[in-house]
Formats: sequence, C-alpha cells, structure tokens
Amino acid sequence: MSILKLNGLHLSRLIIAGANELTANKQLVDAMNVFPVPDGDTGTNMSLTVLAAARESEKSSSLRVDEVSKLAAGGALRGARGNSGVITSQLFRGFSKGLEGLEEATVTDLALALEGGVQTAYKAVMKPKEGTILTVARACADAAARLSLETDDIEVFLKGIIEYGHEVLAKTPDMLPVLKQAGVVDAGGRGFLYVLEGAYNHLNYEGPISVVQQTKSETVNYAVLASVENVDITFGYCTEFFINVHEADDATVQILKSYLGTIGDSIVCVNDEEVIKIHVHTDHPGLALEKALSIGSLSGLKIENMREQHTNYIDFTAKAALVDQADMKMQVQEKKAELPPKPIGFVSISAGKGLCDIFKNLGVDVIIEGGQTMNPSTEDILNAIGQINAENIIILPNNKNIILAAEQAVALCENKKLFVVPTRSIPQGISAMFCNAEGLGAEEMTEAMKDAIQAVSTVSVTYAVRDTCFGDKEIFEGDILGMLNDEISVVAKDVATGTKEVLKQTITDDNEMVSIYYGTDVDEKSANEIADFIKENYPDCEVEIQKGDQPLYFYIISVE
Repeated sequence: MSILKLNGLHLSRLIIAGANELTANKQLVDAMNVFPVPDGDTGTNMSLTVLAAARESEKSSSLRVDEVSKLAAGGALRGARGNSGVITSQLFRGFSKGLEGLEEATVTDLALALEGGVQTAYKAVMKPKEGTILTVARACADAAARLSLETDDIEVFLKGIIEYGHEVLAKTPDMLPVLKQAGVVDAGGRGFLYVLEGAYNHLNYEGPISVVQQTKSETVNYAVLASVENVDITFGYCTEFFINVHEADDATVQILKSYLGTIGDSIVCVNDEEVIKIHVHTDHPGLALEKALSIGSLSGLKIENMREQHTNYIDFTAKAALVDQADMKMQVQEKKAELPPKPIGFVSISAGKGLCDIFKNLGVDVIIEGGQTMNPSTEDILNAIGQINAENIIILPNNKNIILAAEQAVALCENKKLFVVPTRSIPQGISAMFCNAEGLGAEEMTEAMKDAIQAVSTVSVTYAVRDTCFGDKEIFEGDILGMLNDEISVVAKDVATGTKEVLKQTITDDNEMVSIYYGTDVDEKSANEIADFIKENYPDCEVEIQKGDQPLYFYIISVE
C-alpha cells in the first residue's frame, strides 16, 4: 500500500527506528572513523545525538509533523557530541524548519525539508569538506528533489534516496585521500545512511517501537585506525560546549568563529535561540573557553584528548576486541552494585584531569566535571549519587554557585542520607577529603570537614574577558586577575607578576603549607618559578606543585 503522507506519529516512529538502527551499528561506524581525526568515535557520537532526538520525539503524542520535528531538533542540539554529531543536529534543525506550519508531510515537503537540513549543516561548518557526511547528505537531498517529481509514494521516495546515497558514499574515498589510504568510506556518511535505512525498514511496521536502552557489544576490528598516525592529528583536544546567550547577533558569532579558526580547526558553530553550540579541535581549550566567556556563561563542557583516544583504540585492536563505551559504563556500575556497601560515599565537582585524579586518590567515588561557568545541575548530582553503593553520601560542591544545587539534591533524595560540605573552592574540597578517616560517622566527618576548610585560603589566577571596574580597580580585557577567596585582589599585566602579588597578600607567618595546581595554559617550568618565589620569601612554608589541568585558571593555589 502506498504511503502518501507522514503525520507526527509516523515521523516520531521513523526517527526512533533510525536512531535504533544507527545505535545497533555504531561500532562499525566507529571502526571506519579516520577523518577529520582517527579517534574512532563518530558512530558513538552520532548515535548519542540521534538518540537524544528520538527520546524527545518519543515523549510527544502530537500528530503534527512540525511539532515532532521541532522536539527532535531540540533534542539533537542538546545531545550533540563530536564534529559528526553537531553536523547531524544541524541536519535535524534545518529539516525541522522546512516542516514548519505543516500537520502532515508529502514527498515534496520532505524533499524541501531535507534540502533545508543540508543548507543549515553546511552553514554551521566553518570549512566544509567534501567526501564527508555533508556530501552524502547533500546527495540524498538532491535525490529527494528529483524523486519528488517522479513519485508521491514515500516508500519509493525513501528507497531511491538511500540507493543514491550509497552510490555517493562509495565515491568518498576518491574525494578524501585519507579514506582511500585506510580503505574505508566516510564514517559520518555511513552513519547518516543507517538512520535513513532504519526509517525505511519501519515505514510499514505497525508494532510498538521505543528507543533502545543498550545494544550488544560486538567484536569489531579497529585496524583501519592504525593506518593513520596520531601525529596526523593537528590539534589534540576535541572541545565542545554551549554558550548560554539569548539570540546572539550574527556579528558576534562570526567574530567567535574567526577567533576559533586561529587556534584550531574542525569548527562547527551553531547559533540557536538560547545557546550557541561550539565544536572545535584545538591544542588550547582554555583559550576557546575564555573567548566564549566574553559572550555568555558556559555549560555542557566536554574536552577529549583525541591522540589518547586513537592510541587506546589501536591498543584494543591488538587484543582483537573493544567493549562499547556505554556498555563499559554499565559494567562499571554493575560492578559497583556488586561491591559490599560503603558506610560513606563521596561526590565531588572538579574540572581538569590532574585535579580529578587527586580527588580519586583521596577516596572520592564519583567526580562530576564542572566548576566555574560550568555548573552541574541538581539532576547531575542525583545521578552521581545513584552510582554509589552507600547509604550516606557527602557532597563537595567546590564552588559557591554549586552549593545550592547540592542542597536541593539533599531535599530530593529519598533513599540515601546526603550531607553537603559547603566547599567554595578546589583547595577547600581537597582539604576536606583529608578528613576521610575510618571510624568517623557521616555526621561527624561532615563537621570535621567543615572545620578543616576554615583554615584554607584559596588563590586563583585567571584573566579578564571584558573591560570592567571592580571597586577602585579599572580592569581591561586580557588583564591578569589575582583572586583571593573569590575577591579580586590584584590586577596585573602578566601571569607571574599577578600570581606573586596576590600571594604576598595571602601568605602570613602563620601559614605552613602552599599547594600549587597549574592549569592547561601553564607549563611546569613557570609553576616552579612561583614555587621558588614562595620558598625564597616564606622559607617556613612547605611548597608542593601538582598538575591540575584545569581550564580557565592559570593557577589554583591552596594556602594553609
């Protein structure tokens, strides 16, 4: 029977089916991922993006295609991960705009919507490259335009689109030499066709359908990733985040894109009504974040070391198997559930691998990535609590703006007893964890932690993202800010001077210990120079240096 129109219910089912099909095959897509970098995550990123779209559409009972497509587009944008995921979210976004005002969609409507999706995706990418998901999506849109003149049957229409998409996908190695070298077609393009194939296979399906929760791991050969050296990864860190700003003007977005082009590549910049979604590969994530802060606050931060990802995949290839990342997470949670319960569990908020490792070594069970400008929600905290097999949980917010969210978690959690230690900084959180000792009950330990953090002064060194005034201090964009316990104490023109000046205002004869945690934009040599300054001027203080890897702050320093 011919299918001539899709309503909202039909569209929702097709999006779910497409997401499930991609998720079932995401490891195969991961295994062929060699462009733009061989980090083996294109299938996973696209799957998470489309699943986010599917979950939103699944919530709707609307029969209007415009309402369902708008929900799916919003979900895809919020759930977008990686270069391919952000591009995929833009295909959804443009597709949704093409269906605005429609209750049902014909092949003509769908063809126009597909074309809108392609145009939106191309605009989001700073330097579009042919031989990628963009090429395959454009081919599908071209086929849709042609087929809409030949048939009004959506099944025939979609089948023809997929067939032509595969023809163009097969030619992608001729467009990108790295694909030919590895002997694969483009991973993003293949992922996109999995979505269309899932939808096509369920056009006439009448049974119940829901978003998959997990898929069985397969043994997948990642050998093609080894054909590309990780030295070919020009910029090492895949950096993604949202800038929370209402209806940013085009000039602001263009300036941001131009700046990102000076520090990285693979830039995708999406200007939505309430947020700007950024994806960039760079060696200096901190610079990208600091520039973004001049526009608005940040959320949804994700920074991944792509060279490390590549190396890990190659190592797994030698073992002839790779466990799916989602399955790994589930297995870890299952193992935690199998462990005997702990009397007390710990949740801490932190940003930067070095700082997170310190908290783990001190006994923190779950670390939530976040901090200044990247505040986790109450839901994030509750999710972290759910991963710990303990009836008593102590939460360390480590930022004054996160304390309230932690306290809200206490009010909402029914099956565990939660305690919030109101730590306002990373040094306070670390000091609190030194109170983690056997024999103390949760209430007693919480009080001990509260006492311990009173003896900690926190110095943080960052720089101004805009011109402003603070008290009697005139501050210009780029000035170094030396902060003592959240208050600006020093304004300087270089990092070393600003750091030394604020330390002079902080360290007293009563202090015994100074711990220096240096960030992503500071090297060990510079940190040692600060340590030498302290030793020379305050010989009674013991000084230690640790690599914090934190963004935004050159130094976070604990003075006790």
